[in-house]
Amino acid sequence: MEESLRSAAFGDGLPPPNPFAVPASPRGRLLAAIGLGARGRYAAAATLLTGLRTSEDPVLASLAASTLASHRRQLGGHAAALVLDGEALALAIAVPRGEPDPDGLDAEGARADALLGLAADNLGRGRLTAARRLLARAEAHTGNWRSRTRAGWVGAEIELAGNLSGAAIAPAEMALETARARGACRHVVKSQLVLGVTIANRSSDDRNTAKALVESARETAEKYEFNSLLWVAWLVAADFEAGHADEYRFRGAELLHAVLRRADPCGRWLARESPWVPSEGV
Repeated sequence: MEESLRSAAFGDGLPPPNPFAVPASPRGRLLAAIGLGARGRYAAAATLLTGLRTSEDPVLASLAASTLASHRRQLGGHAAALVLDGEALALAIAVPRGEPDPDGLDAEGARADALLGLAADNLGRGRLTAARRLLARAEAHTGNWRSRTRAGWVGAEIELAGNLSGAAIAPAEMALETARARGACRHVVKSQLVLGVTIANRSSDDRNTAKALVESARETAEKYEFNSLLWVAWLVAADFEAGHADEYRFRGAELLHAVLRRADPCGRWLARESPWVPSEGV
């Protein structure tokens, strides 16, 4: 069961045979929570992650905290995520390297997750200097494909926020190449969205390339029910389809509303209060 959960989280994107079964092992519960979050089932994921945050294994507890932080951030709760990522870093900072995990579910990966999360949290709060500093710290721990992919996302987003679209291309391309090499379906989808937005911001001459990336991301997210990304993909796609913009935005808001129905009360409150989440979907 753990192997199918890992594949759902970091591989082909197919859900496990029984996606609602609670795994017996702590590692299995973490993987299940990651898969649930990807499909926008934030309440179910939060239940598993909250229990794992008190684990005697500091690496597992750290990964649980940073995973919950990413779910909070996906709903616009950067301040709430900042607290959780700080908790994750405090848990993992002094843990010896130990046995490496192919997907970064180890001490080094936990440190990278926490630092990259903190960088993204600061970026969302407009603190670009702090975000750059934390990204630089995280890069010392990005020895696995997942950390490198996430570093590429954060690096591209920092450059976009600083109006440096040209500088954002390289990290965005690196993220997509890394995710594709691993065969990580969900990470490919997000990487396509990040690169598509980056290309569109750089030049209107590359608009068709950017549109193709966003459309591919939207279609794949729909196929595998990556609802945490799908509502975003519809909103991004609306910028490329002037004739269907209202329809696409309505579909994005509809999906966001469905995601929030499956979120815990904290997640719904964060989305309602966030300037990053479109109010018509809340």
